[in-house]
Amino acid sequence: MKNNTQPNHNMLYQDTVLEINLKHLEHNYHYLRSKLKDNVKLLAVIKAFGYGTDASLIAQFLQKIGIDYLAVAYAQEGKLLRKSGIMKPILALHPQQARYEDLIEYNITPCLYSFKSLNEFLEVSTAYNHTINIHIKFNTGINRIGFQIKDVAKIYKIMQQYPNVKVEGILSHFAASEDLNETEFTQNQITDFKSIQKSFETHFNYNPIYHICNTSGILNYPQAHFNMVRSGIGLFGYGNDRKHNTYLKPVAALRSVISQINTLEIGDSLGYNRAFRATRKTLTATVPIGYADGISRAYGQGKGYVMLHRQKASIIGNICMDMLMLDVTDIECKEGDVVTFYDSNYPATQLTQKAHTISYELLTAIAARVKRVIIS
Repeated sequence: MKNNTQPNHNMLYQDTVLEINLKHLEHNYHYLRSKLKDNVKLLAVIKAFGYGTDASLIAQFLQKIGIDYLAVAYAQEGKLLRKSGIMKPILALHPQQARYEDLIEYNITPCLYSFKSLNEFLEVSTAYNHTINIHIKFNTGINRIGFQIKDVAKIYKIMQQYPNVKVEGILSHFAASEDLNETEFTQNQITDFKSIQKSFETHFNYNPIYHICNTSGILNYPQAHFNMVRSGIGLFGYGNDRKHNTYLKPVAALRSVISQINTLEIGDSLGYNRAFRATRKTLTATVPIGYADGISRAYGQGKGYVMLHRQKASIIGNICMDMLMLDVTDIECKEGDVVTFYDSNYPATQLTQKAHTISYELLTAIAARVKRVIIS
């Protein structure tokens, strides 16, 4: 459900909303573009429902302003984008065998990462007589999925049997490009990727798309841009570093409202398992959002907070499935007032640090039942 009217933050929301600011998305897009040479393509990673926003909306907007390539995690995510009118190339980063036919039918490029995945996909491809693009992933140190450097020659030998399938791209993934204490490790990954590049061009005799940089790689390792880079979290406003965050604008803002204000006397308890017990007369505010909406129980019992009239209101007690409670004893407020979990002024990183997690987890957890409000 979408509302194209720009909200007035002085108004009283009547429910929980996730604002999606397309102006901020465009700003981030141009900022990241400014870090690239003209011949370097920009791929937008919009997996996980567009980092918890609206993948189709984000893809349509990025397509309009000139993105070169899109990426999702799984085939079904790409299929939904195609059905929403996306024409740009789409890369499926972790395709599964059960979806290989969908990949081909919807012109979604698979990232193949093992001889099993390669051989299974090539077998499916024999039923088609048009050119099918694939990307090959190599493991240079993150040790999740990927071919080994030594596998290039064997890949070439296999590919010779399938002339309608073309290796459009070669990729790898940085393990710690945001951590400058791991610069040596990252430099070794770059060196290994260059070795893969040399081996590929020796065997295949052409120059495909090469991409290893994620957002932090774009910002910290310009020498590794090759001819395409990938950005996910950066486009959504987070650069994994205070220095870079200054130049990016968070796209999503999560807000809700106070449903009811209650008074606890000394000794009174609050919520499930009586996890909070008042040691003073306490005013509490109940808010209609809970762990089913993406606010983990990890933020309860005083670890997390929301912003209420520019003051921090602690989340107390155990977070419930559909609601949570705040300590508003020292904050002048009333039922119907807006509370903010994160936005441009209070980025998600401030909240996630309290729960010892990362912005990615909070952003991507926001449930589909939370109303989306578009700011454009």
